[in-house]
Amino acid sequence: MKLEVYREVQFSSAHRLRNYHGKCENLHGHNWRVRLFATRNQLDETGFVMDFKVLDAVLKKIMELLDHKDLNSLEEFETVNPTAENIALLIFRLAEKEISAIDKEVRVSKVCVWESDKSCAIVEA
Repeated sequence: MKLEVYREVQFSSAHRLRNYHGKCENLHGHNWRVRLFATRNQLDETGFVMDFKVLDAVLKKIMELLDHKDLNSLEEFETVNPTAENIALLIFRLAEKEISAIDKEVRVSKVCVWESDKSCAIVEA
């Protein structure tokens, strides 16, 4: 059996796409939406997959890196474009590291990153 929960946050940042021919090669911003999914095989002694407050703390730490930043200026995006896909990958990896340090029974199962209401990138375990 797989049990799953998610939390959602938003952040604002700017980026530009290198090696891209079109409007997105220029610096522009988005109000990004992030959904972080966590899973485990059985509920903990409290009856949780993971306390939502813990997921919020993990997301808050990650958002401090991304919120109100020029993503191209971040070390994480020196060699890769800050696309929705690469942002989702980064959030997945950072959340996985944080969550596994808190509870070895919980895994990140999916991260969704919307750059608009119509466009979403998804990374799944």
